Amino acid sequence: MPDILSAPLVVEFPFTRSLGPVQSAFLTGLRERTVLGVRTGDGKVLVPPVEYDPVTAEELHELVEVAATGTVTTWAWNPRPRRDQPLDTPFAWVLVRLDGADTALLHVLDASGPEAVRTGMRVRVRWAQDRTGAITDIACFEPYGSEPGEAGEPAPHEGEFTEPVTGIVTPARLDYTYTPGRAQSAYLEALADRRVVGERCPSCRKVYVPPRGACPTCGVATDERVEVGPRGTVTTYCVVNIKAKNLDIEVPYVYAHIALDGADLALHARIGGIPYDQVRMGLRVEPVWTEGSRHPDHYRPTGEPDADYDAYKELV
Repeated sequence: MPDILSAPLVVEFPFTRSLGPVQSAFLTGLRERTVLGVRTGDGKVLVPPVEYDPVTAEELHELVEVAATGTVTTWAWNPRPRRDQPLDTPFAWVLVRLDGADTALLHVLDASGPEAVRTGMRVRVRWAQDRTGAITDIACFEPYGSEPGEAGEPAPHEGEFTEPVTGIVTPARLDYTYTPGRAQSAYLEALADRRVVGERCPSCRKVYVPPRGACPTCGVATDERVEVGPRGTVTTYCVVNIKAKNLDIEVPYVYAHIALDGADLALHARIGGIPYDQVRMGLRVEPVWTEGSRHPDHYRPTGEPDADYDAYKELV
C-alpha cells in the first residue's frame, strides 16, 4: 500500500478595490464612530449600504444615520477562533439589525458563552480604539440592556467627512491540507524520479498530464499510465512583470503552457535560459531539475527548430 501524500498549502493575496460614494461614506463614518445606511426607493434602510437597489437596480444615494444599538436576528457560536478573526476568545457570529435599519449586519458578539446569546437580544457596538475606515472599526458587539426604538428614526446624513476613505485592501487567505488522489499521487511520485506520467482515456485515447483520474471530456475513469515528454512545445505564454511575494525570481519572466510530447493537455511552467522577449509559440523546451527537487525548476530551449503550428494548435 503506497504512502498517502499530503502537504499544507496556503493561497494568499491582497484584494484591492476602490470605493464609490456610498461605500466610502459608510467606512469613513465607521472611523468617526457613525453608522450610515442608505434608503431605497420604497423607504427601506439598508445596512451595510449598497450602491444599487438589490431589487430594482436603481442607483442609491440617500444616506441616513442609524443607531449603534440593535437586535440579534440569528447567531452561531464559534468555540475556537482562528487566526485574524475579530476576537481571540470564543465568540458568537451574529446578524444584527441596527435600530433604524431594515437589514442585518454580520459581525461578532463578545459573550461569555452560548448560553448568554439568544435571538432577539439587544446589543450595541464596541468601537475599536484605533480606527482606520474599515469594518474592523467595529471591534465587536456587546450585550446591551436598551429597548428597541429608543434611538428614534434614522436621521438624514450628507455623508461628508474630512479625508474620506476612497479604497480598501482586504487580505484573502486560504489555509488547507491537500491530499492528492491515486492519479495525482502517481504523477508526483514519478516527478520525484524525474519522469512525467499521464493517463490515457480508454474512450477518446487522449493522454492527460497531470492526470485527473477521469477524462474531463468523456467523463470516464482513467487508469492506463503513459510516460510523456520530457521535452515539449510552448503553446502560449505570458510575461510576468510583477514580483510575487516570497518568490525569488527576478522580473520580467515568462510563464507558459507547454504541451509535452505525447500529451494531449498542456501544463504550465516557467521558461528560463532565454531572454523573456525571445520566448515564442512553438519554442521547443526541456525540463531543468535542481538538486534535491521533486519537480522541474523551469524549462529551457532545446535548440531544436520550432514546432509547426499545426502540430500544437489544438492545445492552444
